[in-house]
Amino acid sequence: MNTFTAFRIRESDGKISAGFEPLTVEQLTPGDVVVQVQYSGINYKDALAATGAGRILRRYPLVGGIDLAGVVRSSQDARYQPGDAVLVTGSGLSETLDGGYAEFARVPGNAVIPMPAGLDAFRAMALGTAGFTAALAIHRMEKNGQAPERGKIVVTGATGGVGSIAIDMLATRGYEVVAVSGKKESTDYLLSLGASSVIARGEFPLGTRALEAAKFAGAIDSVGGEMLAGLTRQMDFWGNIASVGLAGGAELNTTVMPFILRGVNLLGINSSATRREERLEVWRRISTDLTPRHLDRIAQRTIPFDQLPGAFQAHIDGKVTGRTVVKISEID
Repeated sequence: MNTFTAFRIRESDGKISAGFEPLTVEQLTPGDVVVQVQYSGINYKDALAATGAGRILRRYPLVGGIDLAGVVRSSQDARYQPGDAVLVTGSGLSETLDGGYAEFARVPGNAVIPMPAGLDAFRAMALGTAGFTAALAIHRMEKNGQAPERGKIVVTGATGGVGSIAIDMLATRGYEVVAVSGKKESTDYLLSLGASSVIARGEFPLGTRALEAAKFAGAIDSVGGEMLAGLTRQMDFWGNIASVGLAGGAELNTTVMPFILRGVNLLGINSSATRREERLEVWRRISTDLTPRHLDRIAQRTIPFDQLPGAFQAHIDGKVTGRTVVKISEID
């Protein structure tokens, strides 16, 4: 088969390097479905992997990119036919399997999601893993009793992809959302997505006691560390905290008091290893009751494939607001 362009990540003597390489489908990790990739996106995890700032890949070399959307070109899985519009998020891409930063991808059939009604390849990647993670967090919280009438939901890391989309989805569902962000200049942006108020990260009180005054009915936290510990102290009775990230640290120093005295629930959100049945249900909700109303505002940047290498550092440095979509190839 003809070669195509892929952005591949390698390791040599403990150092990470990444760049464009020619590949054939036969050189990709095994899979049942070959997809011509039209769009991908940049997640914080992608930036960590490509720059070597985080140990994301479990084997080398691999094509980067934890998301992809495009059209099936061939399939050994009877569920998919050539010409089908599909997407894949997580599911081992750019961890143990070649990912979406290539003009073609070969993926396991169980990882493939038929394009939900109302979405196309661009909008699917404007959402990507960030949108799926936000929706999965809300889905898990609501299965655990979360409802708008129970009170405010706080969203940390609010200007990131997960945070931005979570605010939009929560507001669409009728929740009162408090956004926490380190970017004061983004207040108007966050309010425009549906946040009822915005608190600067440095002004958000974390407290020191085992239990502080109950302020929130729930939280979606992308920060971890001290922020997550502070949130546990401020949850109301039966509140749900969805933990989706660790931008502020991996350690959690708190007590059992919020959990045994207020019944607070700490929900771990793993968007990569989500069971297929739940993954299909969450994507159904993304295209129905969790459809964000301001996705065009959240995903304002689309870059061509050849500009990908220069786009990662800004994500590492926290200088990006919302989502970046990567146009990989034109579909004939």
